[in-house]
Amino acid sequence: MKNRILPLLFWGLVAIFLFNSCASKSVQKATEESSQMEYDWMIGPFVKRLDINPCLKPDKNAKFFDPIRKKEVHWQNVNAYNPAAIVKDGKVYLLFRAEDDLGKYNGTSRIGLAISEDGYNFVCEPEPVIYPDNDEFKSVEWEGGCEDPRVIESREGKYYIYYTSYEGTTALLCCAVSDDLKQWKKYGPIFRKALNGKYANLWSKSGAVVCKQEGEHFYPVKIREKYWMYWGESNIYAATSDDLINWEPVEYLADGTDLNRSRRIVDDQIPENATDDQKVLMPVITPRTDDYDGYLCEPGPQALLTDDGIVLIYNGKGDNPDRDGIFYAGGQLLLDPQNPIHVIMRTTKPFIWPTESYDIWRWSPNKKSGNCFLENLVYFKGKYIMYYGAADHEVAVAEVQ
Repeated sequence: MKNRILPLLFWGLVAIFLFNSCASKSVQKATEESSQMEYDWMIGPFVKRLDINPCLKPDKNAKFFDPIRKKEVHWQNVNAYNPAAIVKDGKVYLLFRAEDDLGKYNGTSRIGLAISEDGYNFVCEPEPVIYPDNDEFKSVEWEGGCEDPRVIESREGKYYIYYTSYEGTTALLCCAVSDDLKQWKKYGPIFRKALNGKYANLWSKSGAVVCKQEGEHFYPVKIREKYWMYWGESNIYAATSDDLINWEPVEYLADGTDLNRSRRIVDDQIPENATDDQKVLMPVITPRTDDYDGYLCEPGPQALLTDDGIVLIYNGKGDNPDRDGIFYAGGQLLLDPQNPIHVIMRTTKPFIWPTESYDIWRWSPNKKSGNCFLENLVYFKGKYIMYYGAADHEVAVAEVQ
């Protein structure tokens, strides 16, 4: 018996050593990736939870009666990704984009809800909470769907979600409001009433509202008597609002004046006699050639008003460091709290990017291209947790330790 036990004990110890060694290397890999913090005003460093990820996967068995198709569909059998998140009643509520495989656009998107008591293990509600329906907004949501949400809460206990509608031609940034994160009232495209409808049909996505943290809550804050939002895909723009539902894009006078100077002027007023053709969208940032955000820039989680200024985490699409693929990676901006269109500093390298197998696009021919698409940040049980869309397929999590 002793002769049998000793070899088993020996090989058991070897297995434990090898496991711990691999785990240590994985943690070291994640830590090295996320330790790339250029400036002390940045939020981070973030470490991917390799032991947890992906924390949410598509559910091929989830069914839902589609009110437009008038039949039962497997509403998240292809993808479950690009999440918003918020803390409510001591739990994390995850609002994620789910896709089926029906229709002419290779699937309709809907927004599902998953809830977690620890921030890592989620239980999904059986049906989506926001989806195309036979309502007044069907014309802008069907049949591409409802995509890529961000969510905030007000001090009055209202929840505001900003999501993208897509009818097959134009993406429009929309708003809905809820008291419980389950039942939502849609208000439609957020720019449809602004400036006599000038930007009502403008391609628009990804609304990140400026908020201030109070404990586990992030409340929208007014700056110069307005709420502020960063939005856009390619360039990042700004918009202001009085009610968090209807927003007006920030413009400037395109008269040949240096754009950087226009951004720095706090009270730069457009003359009343300026024509609509002279007034154009004010870009806060634009892509940088041959950089990690060389193809496009897109807002990520809610922007945070901090002691250093407004910090905006954003998504950049560009070449990966090895120049053998493309990826979505995360950057950060520091903006002037007295003038939210003025960029004080901008990261020159990403602080998070695709590194793990679940970050890599399934269709990537060289397995070097993928994405970490950042959408919402929570403060839960004493730490910042950021949820992101991994490879346009699943949800993964990174946290500040």
